[in-house]
Amino acid sequence: MTRPTKVMNDQSATNVARNLFRPGYAKVVARKLLRRIDPKERTRSEAVAWAAQHRVAPAAWCESVDAALWAETKNFGTELRARAKQLRDETGQRIGGGARAELLYFLTRHTRPEVVVETGVAAGFSSTAFLTAMQRNGTGRLLSSDFPYFRSENPEEYVGILVPEELRENWTLLLKGDAENLPTIIEQVDHIDLYHYDSDKTYAGRRFGMDAVASKLTADTIVMMDDIVDNVFFRDFVTERQAPFLVFGTGEHCVGALNLDRR
Repeated sequence: MTRPTKVMNDQSATNVARNLFRPGYAKVVARKLLRRIDPKERTRSEAVAWAAQHRVAPAAWCESVDAALWAETKNFGTELRARAKQLRDETGQRIGGGARAELLYFLTRHTRPEVVVETGVAAGFSSTAFLTAMQRNGTGRLLSSDFPYFRSENPEEYVGILVPEELRENWTLLLKGDAENLPTIIEQVDHIDLYHYDSDKTYAGRRFGMDAVASKLTADTIVMMDDIVDNVFFRDFVTERQAPFLVFGTGEHCVGALNLDRR
């Protein structure tokens, strides 16, 4: 087992070195590394304890809101994961993520947003959830910000690989990182109905992600933030604003949500 792991690490290192010479890559990577030395990144234990006091099981919550829709959602999840397995077998690509795809599908079907903005696409679990739900709603537009996974040999090819061609008509995908993508996105929308943050998980990254879209958020905008136990940003954000929130989670993996009580 040691040798394949070393080969895998050597290949990753080669890919990183190659990708750093692509236009714009070095700047984004440097920004990410600098953010990780912030003392606020050492607050995971506080975040875990806070989230544990508030978390609810997403399946139980969704079923209590609309049992029939939750049944539809579970079928969607089964089909999505089967598609991910098929792609993984066919391409050999690592098809990661997707832990909360069902929750995002359910919320999109339930709240029927016209404009959804997401950060963090990767293979496209969340994007597929949003776009499938919008297609079934008969309305909606998705704008996505991502930065390709620079440890891969051809990282752009991986982004959104799960999203079927027939769902892409109402999808705008930008690949230059949040610092460039989000200002571009907010110029294209009048408001945001649902904002899903799942990119740079550092405290500073989350702060930037919220500040960048603030002018397009309304009192009714639903905000979803993944992996909120990495640091205490989400706790601080809702506390400072006295904002209504939910924490969805099982175990330590938790997603924060704002304004779901308004829908």
